[in-house]
Amino acid sequence: MFKEGTIAMADEGPLPTFDGALGWINSTPVVAEALRGKVVLVDFWTYTCINSLRNLPYLEAWAQKYRAAGLVVIGVHTPEFSFEGEPANVDEAVRLYRVSYPVAIDSNFVIWRAFGNAYWPADYVADGRGRIRYHHYGEGDYVRSERVIQQLLRENGATDLPTTLVDPNAPGVQAPADVADDRSDETYAGYARATGFSSPEGTARDVPRIYTLPAALTLNHWGLRGEWEVGAESAVLRSAPGAIAFRFHSRDLHVVLAPAKDGTPIRFRVTLDGEPPAGDHGADAAPDGFGTVQAPRLYQLIRQRTPIQDRTCTIDFLDPGVRVVVFTFG
Repeated sequence: MFKEGTIAMADEGPLPTFDGALGWINSTPVVAEALRGKVVLVDFWTYTCINSLRNLPYLEAWAQKYRAAGLVVIGVHTPEFSFEGEPANVDEAVRLYRVSYPVAIDSNFVIWRAFGNAYWPADYVADGRGRIRYHHYGEGDYVRSERVIQQLLRENGATDLPTTLVDPNAPGVQAPADVADDRSDETYAGYARATGFSSPEGTARDVPRIYTLPAALTLNHWGLRGEWEVGAESAVLRSAPGAIAFRFHSRDLHVVLAPAKDGTPIRFRVTLDGEPPAGDHGADAAPDGFGTVQAPRLYQLIRQRTPIQDRTCTIDFLDPGVRVVVFTFG
């Protein structure tokens, strides 16, 4: 647990520029001259990463709270999946998650490489002299991060800073994870990184195959039903109906889904152990389990309100063309 006091911070080198950005959202291009004398927090994120999304409310709160004291928050959106690199998708995500600070579109990983970064999310904080003094990888440790911001602002001459800490209390997918009872890990549907696949037919790479679900799924295993084409990045339903099922142990179940390539929405129905989720439905599914994939993004399908236990979530897709990318939990 973090204890309040002076935080020892090393000099990690100069803050790189943002010259490699393909475009900017919420701002004209941010140049080095505009950051002189400012404390700068740079957040690398990608919009389907649940860890990145849970980080955003804190960044937004800090941007608002400390702007007048000299803090500049800059988001750098660097994609994990190919569709995340499309500027229109990034712009839609910025609006959806109400990000108001400048966001650089880094789809070619130029800024990512300039920082030597390797994580989503990753936060770097530079002092008023333009020197990186602190970094944090992943979500969490928000108390220490905010104390770092306060300390660097004071070093930079700010006075009368509030000593209280932000508590965004975000809803939906951005609510803090229930880490105490989470026994399921991020699981990819594309064969390049897939684990736990249990359909008896095995994976046919890059060609359609008709799959069946196993009679029973063990924890953290999953399978397909219907005609799917499994690619390196995602599994695509070639003809409807079709389904994907996952045995999990977590409060929340999310899936990164994308509609058909022509943009046609995809209808789906979620069940938990064969029944509608009712009170355990997530933000993107109704109590009867129905929902629609309308944009390539992360969908929260389950949020258990009852005591958490091993459950099997089945997603039946009523239309062809859906792309299933990755399951995440929390």
